[in-house]
Amino acid sequence: DKAAPEDKSKIRAKVFYKERWIKEKGFEQRLIVTYSIKYRDYQRKIRNAQIERAQKAIENNPTKIKKCNANDYKRFITKTSCTADGEVAENEIYSIDSALIQKEEAFDGFYGVCTNLEDDVSEIIKVNHRRWEIEECFRIMKSEFKARPVYLSNDDRIEAHFITCFISLIIYRLLEKRLHEEFTCHEIISGLRNIEFYNTQCEGYIPTYTRTDFTDALHDAFGFRTDYQIISTSMMKKILKETKK
Repeated sequence: DKAAPEDKSKIRAKVFYKERWIKEKGFEQRLIVTYSIKYRDYQRKIRNAQIERAQKAIENNPTKIKKCNANDYKRFITKTSCTADGEVAENEIYSIDSALIQKEEAFDGFYGVCTNLEDDVSEIIKVNHRRWEIEECFRIMKSEFKARPVYLSNDDRIEAHFITCFISLIIYRLLEKRLHEEFTCHEIISGLRNIEFYNTQCEGYIPTYTRTDFTDALHDAFGFRTDYQIISTSMMKKILKETKK
């Protein structure tokens, strides 16, 4: 049987862990290793975007592929300078390093921390759990909300720009919770942007967007429908009023 949305949300939010005390070079400390489905999905999302960038680099401009650091998307690009027979190839061949991807995926969702604190494990986990979520917030601000680069010079306009982005982030997080964390940030943001209507001026609004799992979940969460009929002007005003609560 399929689990209810509330159950799925609870499972994704859970953090599993194991702990033990270790002693290295005379220094004793507590090793805590956690596993989170939500963190696993986050890591895979970041990696998939990096793999996509790596593939584009191979296809479009392989001459600019140079040495990279441990977190650079170029780490997924491998270079071959010889043929299958072991002979020197005329041209360098670039491809995606699937072995490295598999190796990294094996550790998705895991996070280890060493500490000499004797606090309750749940409290230590809460602190560390916030680290990657904060990192995710910065990524969302930069990618989906286009917080950077900032093409402004006046201080008040710069402040207004970041306040707008921060408020948008809060609204997004609240919406994510309301939708039981079943959709990615890109699915939510792009889904909202695609919800458009044709204003008939007299009869009301005709939906021009395609119905998806996201729009169905959005309608269920907020108790209204806009995807299968003309929405009168009065009804649209009522929906806007109700969803602001």
